[in-house]
Amino acid sequence: MTRLSNKVALVTGGARGIGGGIALGLARENARVAAADIIRPESAEFQTLLQRAKDEGNEISPLTVDVAESGSVEKMMQETVRRFGRLDILVNAAGINFVRFVSEMEEHEWDRVMDVNMKGVFLCCKAALPHLIESGQGRIINIASIAGKVGRFGYAHYAAAKHAVLGFTKSLAYEMAPHDVTVNAVNPGIVKTPMWDEVLTPQIAEQRGSDPETTFQSIIKERIPLGRPQTVEDIAQAVIFLCEAPNITGASLTVDGGYTML
Repeated sequence: MTRLSNKVALVTGGARGIGGGIALGLARENARVAAADIIRPESAEFQTLLQRAKDEGNEISPLTVDVAESGSVEKMMQETVRRFGRLDILVNAAGINFVRFVSEMEEHEWDRVMDVNMKGVFLCCKAALPHLIESGQGRIINIASIAGKVGRFGYAHYAAAKHAVLGFTKSLAYEMAPHDVTVNAVNPGIVKTPMWDEVLTPQIAEQRGSDPETTFQSIIKERIPLGRPQTVEDIAQAVIFLCEAPNITGASLTVDGGYTML
C-alpha cells in the first residue's frame, strides 16, 4: 500500500511518451488511472500502453480528448468522474513541439502550440478544480519543460508556452491553497520520446547535416553534464513525489541531468 492507493488520477497526453510513463508510474503506485489523449484508444500506441499496464497487474482507463477544446475537456472530466466517482490528481502532460524560427513561423503554428501547451493546461485545471476541491487534498502537476527556464533557438513558441505554464502554476497555487489543493510543475530535460524521435531530432539532424541518432547523442553530450538523457520513469518519479508531498505548492521540480545549471 502507498499513499496513492485508490487515489483517482487523470493524465492528459497519456497514450505514450512522458504522459504514458506517468500513467504507468501512478498505476504502479496503486492509483486508479485514466489516461486521456487525442490519440484514439484503439490505436496501436494506446493499446500497447494499456497492455503493458495489464502485464504489470494494473489497469489504465483510456479516454479521448483534445485539450485545446473546452467541450472536449469537459466531456473528459465528466467521464472520469462517472467512471471513478471522484478525482484526486490531475497531471497535464499533453503537449506538442517542433523546430521553427520566428522569422519562418506561421501564425497558425504559433496558435496551435499555445492552444495545446498553455490553453490546454488552463482548460483542464478549470474543469478539474471543483472535483479536486471536493477531494480534500487535490493535486495538480503541470508538465512544463526546461524550455520554461531557458531559451533556445528554434523554440520561441514552445518556450513562451512553457514559461507561461510555470507562471500559471504559481498563480493557481495561491488560489487553491485555501482549499488544500497543491499545484506544482515538473520540468523534464531531454527525454527520448516520440516527440524527439519523430519530430525534433530529425529536424535538428537535417539542419546539422547528420543522421538522427548521431545528432541525438551529440545533443546529450553538448547539453547534459551527467551525459545521459532522462527517462519517462524519471519524470514519473518526480510526479509521484509531488503527489505525496502535502506541503509543496507553487514549485517546479527540474529533472534534466544538470542541463539548466550551466
